[in-house]
Amino acid sequence: MTTRRNSSTDVLTVNEIFYSLQGEGFHTGTPAVFVRLSGCNLRCRFCDTDHVTGQAMTVEQIALTVNRLSAQAPLLVLTGGEPSLWIDNSFVTTLKSLTGKTIAIETNGTRHLPDAIDWVTLSPKSAFPGGDREPCVLTCCDELKVVFLGQDLAQYDHIEAKHRFLQPCFCTDDNERQRQLRLTIEAVMAHPAWRLSLQTHRLVGLP
Repeated sequence: MTTRRNSSTDVLTVNEIFYSLQGEGFHTGTPAVFVRLSGCNLRCRFCDTDHVTGQAMTVEQIALTVNRLSAQAPLLVLTGGEPSLWIDNSFVTTLKSLTGKTIAIETNGTRHLPDAIDWVTLSPKSAFPGGDREPCVLTCCDELKVVFLGQDLAQYDHIEAKHRFLQPCFCTDDNERQRQLRLTIEAVMAHPAWRLSLQTHRLVGLP
């Protein structure tokens, strides 16, 4: 997939915009508006996101929708797919100006990010088949959130992060889901620099 950087007047393909609570990582429980952009450069087998469909929207239209859903929520999360494929500083600064929100991004780290981003959640996928199509180039983030499937955690030692989270891979099969949870808990206890992150939105039935 070819990377196309957008100016604030360009059109992006938006998969969905919704208001909920952040269910993972450092900001768990924080009211947030999520802007999910379509398109990803990786194909991780455990991904549950539709990367194809979406609505063409300008940054102004995105901001109007965000403010209509919740003008009071402090956090706006750019997610995907891989949002770094489509955004630049102009987009981020305009979105911040029009919404007044802290702008966070959830990224696989295969692209460098606009400086205007306020909070970076890095979730590298290079340890997994389909996620290893491109290397992770980011080496600094606010939080490092790793989907854990038993991989060697030493591969993330070079990444500078204020917070480190391990998250069990979600599975629809109950037995496998419990196995992944036990595996992740054991890893966190063996490596105390990491903390456990759960998809609490799934547990309480939020989007």
